[in-house]
Amino acid sequence: MLGITHFGFFLVAVFLLNVTPGPDTAYIVGRSVAQGRSAGLVSALGISAGCCVHALACAFGLTALLAASATAFTVIKLVGACYLVYLGVRLIFAKQTETAPAAAPVQPRPLRQLFLSGFWTNVLNPKVVLFFVSFFPQFVTVTSPHKILAFLALGAVFVLMSTVWNSFIAWIAGSVTQRFSGKPGIKKWLDRTVGSAFVGLGVKLATSTR
Repeated sequence: MLGITHFGFFLVAVFLLNVTPGPDTAYIVGRSVAQGRSAGLVSALGISAGCCVHALACAFGLTALLAASATAFTVIKLVGACYLVYLGVRLIFAKQTETAPAAAPVQPRPLRQLFLSGFWTNVLNPKVVLFFVSFFPQFVTVTSPHKILAFLALGAVFVLMSTVWNSFIAWIAGSVTQRFSGKPGIKKWLDRTVGSAFVGLGVKLATSTR
């Protein structure tokens, strides 16, 4: 249908890719730890919206042009890396400020801001761009007269599976946060660990090659 082939293998591959930790997972866990389940779920929706952008771009050939340009890849890679480092440093600094004796409590970030941060975390990750442009064409026949519809269908399945998995991660991370909410020492350790993960992912992204 629509020229889609090996759909079962596609489902297995997408599942395995989703359960592999990456920047998106780190961001969702970080927001869930910092502000609870609702913040993590909204962040997951923002990331799903970013995946929709990649799916649409892949369907209409924009990601192929971007992936072929070394300059475009480098620019997006550096911007995405800086953004991840910024998120990590901000999380670490915010928690340090919050635990200081004379500091005022840190105000939770608005849900709209969390959604947009999750969106840009995904959109600015060039690895996601290359994944869509290299992975999806393997499951669409070259002679299909409905290539755009086929890419859109695969993208919809990918987004749906990712949303379910990321929401599960947000729920689990938020539950852990609630359980340890009365233990500031443990929560402080979790916050700094997640923040450090953001910084590490940013550095890894900046130094990655095509």
